[in-house]
Amino acid sequence: MKQSQMNEESWYHSSRLPRYSYDTLLQQAAERYPSHPAIIYQNRILTYQTMASMVRRVAHGLYELGLRKGDCLCLFMSNRPEYLITFIAAASIGVIVTPLNHEYKEREVLYQLENAEVKAIVLHAGLFPTLSQALALHPIPTLRFIITIGDTLSKSFLPTVPFVSLLEHSLLLPSLDTNIHPDDLLALPYSSGTTGQPKGVMLAHSNLIINHFQFIDSLGLSHADVALLFLPLSHIYGMMVAGSFLACGGTLVLMDSFDLERSLALCERYLVTYYFVVPSLIVLLERYKGDLHELKQVKCLYSGATSLPLEVARRLQKKIAPLIVQAYGLTEASPLTHAQPHQRDLWRLESIGKPVSHTRQKIMDLAGEGKELSIHEIGEIVVKGPQIMKGYWKAEAETKEIIRDGWLSTGDIGYVDAEGYTYIVGRKKDMIKHKGFSISPGEIENILLEHPAVHECAVIGVPGHEVGEYIKAFVVLKKGEQDIGETLIDFVNDQVAHYKRVHFLEIIEVLPRTPSGKVLRRALHQP
Repeated sequence: MKQSQMNEESWYHSSRLPRYSYDTLLQQAAERYPSHPAIIYQNRILTYQTMASMVRRVAHGLYELGLRKGDCLCLFMSNRPEYLITFIAAASIGVIVTPLNHEYKEREVLYQLENAEVKAIVLHAGLFPTLSQALALHPIPTLRFIITIGDTLSKSFLPTVPFVSLLEHSLLLPSLDTNIHPDDLLALPYSSGTTGQPKGVMLAHSNLIINHFQFIDSLGLSHADVALLFLPLSHIYGMMVAGSFLACGGTLVLMDSFDLERSLALCERYLVTYYFVVPSLIVLLERYKGDLHELKQVKCLYSGATSLPLEVARRLQKKIAPLIVQAYGLTEASPLTHAQPHQRDLWRLESIGKPVSHTRQKIMDLAGEGKELSIHEIGEIVVKGPQIMKGYWKAEAETKEIIRDGWLSTGDIGYVDAEGYTYIVGRKKDMIKHKGFSISPGEIENILLEHPAVHECAVIGVPGHEVGEYIKAFVVLKKGEQDIGETLIDFVNDQVAHYKRVHFLEIIEVLPRTPSGKVLRRALHQP
């Protein structure tokens, strides 16, 4: 039996394919659960009614500042309520939101602001120096103003507006008629490709809404559930969790950064039912000296973003009551495509589960002959569903390369067993995955090539049991240059976010290449 026949109908049937704008999710939750806690942050509780009113005020504030449907707004901050309030407010007036990782350095910030044609940026005042240094390198002509959270800026090269001033707008203002269609572009997160710079992933209102419901359905979430969220909201995984819990009326306990002991204390205090992690945190929990009694009311530890270290997970599972489960997705799919079945006795630690509702998959041959494979045959996973992106921003050729007839090529290699469970065995792409983040080899290579001593280079991922992969660079120096490995590592690491840092660097005489001149990366993996 071919795979498409097995999965033509998904394992879970849902009739919900909503067709409205993203802000409707919060409006509906606020109508159902007005006094229920929506967000808990630093001991402050925002109810659904309060959050909905704040969203409406901020929407009017953004509109009065001149933001209109199709304009791009950047969010540059760590996890905090203002992030979600602004995201939903922007959605309500048709503004596109592009999230920036708050750990980005100047060149990374500059690239995304320019490529996304950002008109305004909402940032925490503590990140203003990074923005200032980025724009000192190259001004962004589309950027008109800055909205600041926290301390007032003493000096700014652009008009600035305090975020609190947006909340001063009256709720008696009329509704804004922005004529938003469900297929209008809403979010523009950036996903690294195998070459060059990251690409903007175009996600519509309908993409995110449907995927939130797919996630809710997969876990059977309700307003009684409480999520602990320290995963960055700028990452699609964090946004999926946040949006889904707000859609079902649940409660989000937000952390601006991860601290293991603080996370456990919050679990116990607020009776957290879902603890969302990346695999590197499974390792930390397994090594923790305490008895982890704080997790007793947690239903499951939900792992995503990269493959789970199975032996570590099995050891941890023996110590705790919550089930450990992994799922699968990618930014280009909003992100969820696979999850475990509803019945928890059917969960399999080793598997990413089965396609979520309204999602189909095929396993295709690796030779590129277009052959669809059968059960237990290893090939590339391709998926199709209403959560798949509209395409890459300003990259039509790359979009056509990854989406064919509605089928998204994931670049991941796996197989399906006789019961329909999917297993990941590797990646077709050259992408490096470190602690759940995707890193483009080309992005690191381009920085290395800026150093005057570097003739050519190649970057690969090398296995790291606890983190997925470490980043290793191979460098050919220009004639006459001395071995400056540590200097080159510092040269790169000073310019990138922590998860893109080069861990190892090897000076070599020549890069292995194919007859056509392409770098033979698999040869670099050989000892």
